Amino acid sequence: MSFRKERFQTFRATDIPEKIQLLRQMPEDELKKQFREILEEGVHGFCFSLYEEGQKPGDAVTEDQIRKRLEILRPYTSWIRTFSCTEGNELIPKIAKEMGFKTLAGAWLGSDSVKNRKELKALIQLGKQGLVDIAAVGNEVLYRNDLVEEELIANIAEVKAGLPDIPVGYVDAYYEFVQRPQIVDICDIILCNCYPYWEGTPFEYSFDHMRHMYQLAIDAGKGKRVVITETGWPSQGEGLGGAKPSHMHAMQYFINIHLWAQENEIETFYFSSFDESWKVSTEGDVGAYWGVWDSKGKLKFGT
Repeated sequence: MSFRKERFQTFRATDIPEKIQLLRQMPEDELKKQFREILEEGVHGFCFSLYEEGQKPGDAVTEDQIRKRLEILRPYTSWIRTFSCTEGNELIPKIAKEMGFKTLAGAWLGSDSVKNRKELKALIQLGKQGLVDIAAVGNEVLYRNDLVEEELIANIAEVKAGLPDIPVGYVDAYYEFVQRPQIVDICDIILCNCYPYWEGTPFEYSFDHMRHMYQLAIDAGKGKRVVITETGWPSQGEGLGGAKPSHMHAMQYFINIHLWAQENEIETFYFSSFDESWKVSTEGDVGAYWGVWDSKGKLKFGT
């Protein structure tokens, strides 16, 4: 999921690669062509948006809706990231593996200890079944203040003990790893979210800012493998600080990130695959428009 950190930093584009700078002068038709080329060549991974229009977390989901959405994504990526291991989400890794995907599967942790136990048990079970390539113990738990650091470390240690042959990490904003070296130490892998938008960064500085976020995670990681587990830009909705959603900005951000990630072999999960309207309740109207596809599965860009 995404986060809101109202720091409103402004980054200047100091050394953006020339081919990315040229995108700023491209006419829209050329940008659409570039987008399609990148998508069709294949990107590393997508955050999997499970819920269809009218659904929300906790609602019943079907294998059919999971398969339909994975079929849409299958030509364009080899990795899928999930956020929970209960309430139907446990079906995603199984179906994804059947369809040839690799999986970054996450246990959703919060302030409810009973639900947390179910999530951790389910993640370990999925891993033992060979359905998990990377295990994520929690998503932005520290950012939300749902758990204290010691509780999270104990949960990570439990999953590591249960899945000794699978890389185990924790997902949060890049700066949490800078500020919490004990979390870095317990994780096999650093799973960082990098959102210039949620820090109010104007679009023209967003790419340089995102690279800065990633470098901070690299520096904090002490040589460990670092994966960008979320980054993206919304196509519409209310802005935040200097960050303005737009169809064009969302398309350009996708192009920028994946040109850079492919050239530098950086594992990146784009947020998100499909629009999900339920997020309006927690993020405002902009929360519904982070997908590369809309809520009905229609590609939003390059058409």
